[in-house]
Amino acid sequence: MRLIIQRVNEASVTIEGTKVAEIKLGVLVFAGVSKDDSIADADFLSGRLPNLRIFADSTGKMNLDLKQVEGSILLVPNFTLYGDCSRGRRPDFDRAARPEAARPLVDYLTQRLRESGLPVSTGVFGAHMTVTLSNDGPVTFVLDSR
Repeated sequence: MRLIIQRVNEASVTIEGTKVAEIKLGVLVFAGVSKDDSIADADFLSGRLPNLRIFADSTGKMNLDLKQVEGSILLVPNFTLYGDCSRGRRPDFDRAARPEAARPLVDYLTQRLRESGLPVSTGVFGAHMTVTLSNDGPVTFVLDSR
C-alpha cells in the first residue's frame, strides 16, 4: 500500500461540480493499493500517518504531528500510484489491486485513521474526482508499507 502525503492549508474533492469533501489545515493523502496488500499494510500505514511530525513548531522545525496542530486528513483513493511507466508510452497498471480488493482496504484504512481520533474526509472510490489543494511548503512525502 502506498500513500502520497501532502501537507496542505486546505484541500477539497469535487465530483461533477459538487464538492464532496473538504479540509482546512492537514494532509491530503492519495492512497494506492497493490495486488499484494493486506490488512497488515493498512494497519502499518494507519499507525504511521497520524504520528508523522511534518508540521512546523514555533522555531520552524518539522516537529509536530496532525493531532498537535489539530489537523485533518483528506484521503483520496488513487490506483494510478501503482502505474508503471518504465516501458512504452502508456502506463501499465498490472501491480494495482482490482477494485473489489482495493475498496475494502481503503475503507479499512479510513476506519483505522478515524479510530486515531483525527477528522477524516474521503474522496469517492472509483469516481472521476477533481482534487484542489493549497500545498503548504510544498511538503510531500511517500509512505509505502513495503
